Amino acid sequence: MNIPFSKPVFDSDMEKAAIEALRNEFFVLGESVEKFEEMFADYIGVDYAVAVSSGTDALHLSLRALDIKPNAKIVTTPMSFIASANAIIHAGGEPVFVDISPTTWNIDLVNHSIPLDSQAVIPVHLYGRPCDMDVIKDIAERHKLKIIEDACQAHGAEFNGKKVGSIGDVGCFSFYPTKNMTVCGDGGMITTNNKKIARMVKKLRHSGRASKYEHDVIGYTARLNTVNCAIGIEQLKKLEGWNMKRRKNAEIYRKNLQNVDEIVLPSSGDGNIKSVYHLFVIQAENRDALMDYLKNNGVSCMIHYPIPIHLQPIYRKMYGYKEGDFPISEYHAKKCLSLPMFPDLSKEEIEYICEKIRRFYE
Repeated sequence: MNIPFSKPVFDSDMEKAAIEALRNEFFVLGESVEKFEEMFADYIGVDYAVAVSSGTDALHLSLRALDIKPNAKIVTTPMSFIASANAIIHAGGEPVFVDISPTTWNIDLVNHSIPLDSQAVIPVHLYGRPCDMDVIKDIAERHKLKIIEDACQAHGAEFNGKKVGSIGDVGCFSFYPTKNMTVCGDGGMITTNNKKIARMVKKLRHSGRASKYEHDVIGYTARLNTVNCAIGIEQLKKLEGWNMKRRKNAEIYRKNLQNVDEIVLPSSGDGNIKSVYHLFVIQAENRDALMDYLKNNGVSCMIHYPIPIHLQPIYRKMYGYKEGDFPISEYHAKKCLSLPMFPDLSKEEIEYICEKIRRFYE
């Protein structure tokens, strides 16, 4: 058996939409861009959505639109893809890390202090599991922090019946090809109920234009191409069904691995948490050996992420971080293993993967 780690979808509906957009629309900021934005805003449950060129740009431009001051301290997690922190630096701020919870693997603002002069917080809904947004909102209100949700891995995930990306001041999504939905290339989306923020992001993504030949802010070229948006429309139509399949696959994993003492399964949360399992991540003893064993048996796995952000060479150099600064994130990075997860993954394939894991530890 040969089981890939992920399997992005590009079907005939998406191909037809892409061709029609290429033939009939302007390649940049065509009709499909506005339609995709309207559909995505409606899906998330917000007033505005603005398409941009990547999830990183979504975070960066959101911070700019929120008027984050130079050298402002922005709180986030060290256990994420590096873009979560890089965007803060792009916007002229300083990332301030707070360690994760040992059970949810999301940022833990309850048991770790934050600088009093922080201006914003970027909670990352890691692996598609929502953060506890009630706690984050309560702390943000007390510290007067803006909330930028990094929902780049959590399209359709819900907390207390609300989709992530609709709870903070701004939500940021990525459409990179491995995500729960994609645009067959890089892409991102910003969601908000704030008209002023939406207007500013639209200006920033389009070279700071006030009108065709007037520019009143320093902007960027960070638009999402029309053809990508046309594909995104078709992907969005199928997202709920794909997420449902991911949740079912997660339950099959749980049923088959619940008695393996050497691994820790991802937290299923309670009724308030509705994950979309962008990744199905376990903590595993002898992680690297297990990964090699699965590879030799036709199962492709990955590690998200083997190096926490604060231990990346550039962050060590810039800020002087060292081992031991955020021990829970560092422990998770040494043990985490992402198993195959995609909508078309079959029950038989999952049972095969789990049987190999059990055999490895036996």
